[in-house]
This record gives sequence, C-alpha cells and structure tokens, in this order.
Amino acid sequence: MLVNKLIPIIQRYDEISSLLSNSEVIADIKRLTSLSKEQSDIGEIAQNAKKYIQTLESIKENKSLLEDKELGELAKEELKILEVEKNNLELEIKILLMPKDPNDNKNIYLELRAGTGGDEAGIFVGDLFRAYCRYADIKKWKVEIISSSENNFGGYKEVIALIKGKGAYSRLKYEAGTHRVQRVPETESQGRIHTSAITVAIMPEVDDVEVNINPNDLKVDVFRAGGHGGQSVNTTDSAVRITHIPTGISVSMQDEKSQHKNKDKAMKILKARIYEAQIDEQKTQNSEARKSQVGSGDRSERIRTYNYPQNRLTDHRIGLTLYSLEEIMLSGTLDMIIDPLTASAQSEAMGGE
Repeated sequence: MLVNKLIPIIQRYDEISSLLSNSEVIADIKRLTSLSKEQSDIGEIAQNAKKYIQTLESIKENKSLLEDKELGELAKEELKILEVEKNNLELEIKILLMPKDPNDNKNIYLELRAGTGGDEAGIFVGDLFRAYCRYADIKKWKVEIISSSENNFGGYKEVIALIKGKGAYSRLKYEAGTHRVQRVPETESQGRIHTSAITVAIMPEVDDVEVNINPNDLKVDVFRAGGHGGQSVNTTDSAVRITHIPTGISVSMQDEKSQHKNKDKAMKILKARIYEAQIDEQKTQNSEARKSQVGSGDRSERIRTYNYPQNRLTDHRIGLTLYSLEEIMLSGTLDMIIDPLTASAQSEAMGGE
C-alpha cells in the first residue's frame, strides 16, 4: 500500500527538521550539510505525502457522512473533489518515488555535428545551437563554447559547449540523436527543398571519481593548430589530440593558444565521452529487459524532423507533431517538446500507467 511507503519518509523528514535545530548538529558543518541535502532530496515527496494522507482522511470522513440527511449531499460533492485530488497526488508521488537518474542535476557537454547535407547541415547546426542557447537563457544556465569549427555560411561543422545549470542534463538528455531538417537551403538557387541531418550528443560533466583513467592507457599527440599538417601561421605545437587506447575514443582540441589549456579541455571531454560510452553499454544491457519508448539516446537514432515549409516539428519517438517550428527555433521554447518527452519517459518507467 502506498501509505506504508510514505509514512517512513514523513517520519525521516520530521526527524531531520528536528535535528537541524539541534546545537550540536549546527556546530558540525559536515553533518549539517549532509542532513540539509537529505532534507532537500525528500522534501517535495514528504510534503505531498502529508497532503495525500490528509486527503485520504478527509475522504474517509466524508464517506461516513453520506447517509446523513443534512450533510449527505455536501459530503457527496466534497468527495468528487477529494477523489480527483487523491488521484493527482498519487500520480505525482509515484513520479517522485521513481529512481532518480544520478546525472539529472549535472552540467552537460552539448555536441552538435553536421552530417549529410554539406553546408546546409552546418547551417542547421548553427540554428539548433542558437535555439539551445536561447533555451539556456530561459533556464538561466551558462553556456561556454569549448570547441568549434565554423563553416562559410554562419554555421558549424562541429560545436561543443559546456552548459552549466541546475537540471541541465535532466532537461536536455532526450535531445541526443539524429535531427533531420527539410527546407530550401540558403545555398540553393533553384528553390528546391533539401533534406539534411545533424547529430546531437548530450554528455554529463563528470569528475575524476566517476571516471578513473589510467595515464598509461592514453596516447597524446601534439600538432600545430590549423590542421594536422601544420598549415597555419601558428608555429607552435599547441593543438592536442588524446586517444584512450582501450576504447579507441579520441578528442582533438586546438581552440586555445596554450597546449596545456587544450590538453585540459580535451581530457574533460574525453572523460565525458568515456562516461557516455559506459552509460550506453548499461542501457544496451538493460534494454534486453525493457526498452524506453523515448529512445536510447544513441546519436545514430533519428529522433526528430524539422520541416520548415510546413512550419512543422515532429518527434518520432512519441509521435509528437507541433506546427510552431519557427517560434520554437527563434525563441528557444523547447519545453514544448521536452515536457511531453519527459512525461512519456515517466509513464514508461511506471509501466505505462
């Protein structure tokens, strides 16, 4: 029974509240911090649990009044309202009780790459990246471009950015995959609609504890920025390429003039990619038992189509179609897509309830 799961949570929340006013706990910064975090983690579910139990008690009281000549009708009307409230609280509590993704509150590395479609794919990388930046502004997140390779039309062959902010991973994790765009390219003189594609990767920022890399497993190459052949006015070997030999994952970085800074950035992205590969491996193993309908986040999976002539955006994983593509891209109102994706993932996790 749901109540039996909730009572211990309420008791623990109240216990922590009492401990936090204890002078010995206040003097112990480490314990104070730990208890404050635990209280914050269970706070929302504890408050909803209290409301839920109060609602159940009110339902019981009103049912006992149904046969009362004077109060029966009032009780009947009140019960209708209380039943709706009970159902809403049950759904909310079930979502809160779901196992949390340990990466949900992490910063992310956002990586966009042009795929099929030549220059037009690069232009769309720029368009989608700017939409993500506008969304980050709405969420009050900070965006820092780590590495970029621009094309000649205001877009990018590739761009990697670090997005810092609460819930960045939880909100953007379903963006990973292949994004297809259908429109008349700026480079098209005949007015024909082209189909291009780009890939998006979302990688949580990780620390040394989460990804432990043996230095002996790394191969570090240095070269002159501007190309592996050294065709550049830069006469110092500042660019860095680091390869993780066991996985074959490689990262090149040449945006900074300092070799040390390039190596530091490359190592951070390398750790994120290795961590992402580990997550993908776990998902592959888990998918034998259950495959999420919103997809695995594999960047080879085609997840979305942006059709400009029809002002249509379609997310193929949940069959979502919106005729407000221009608004979404220009204003960054991505919650119109992300909210239904999150709701679908939650429903799937609860067994389609």
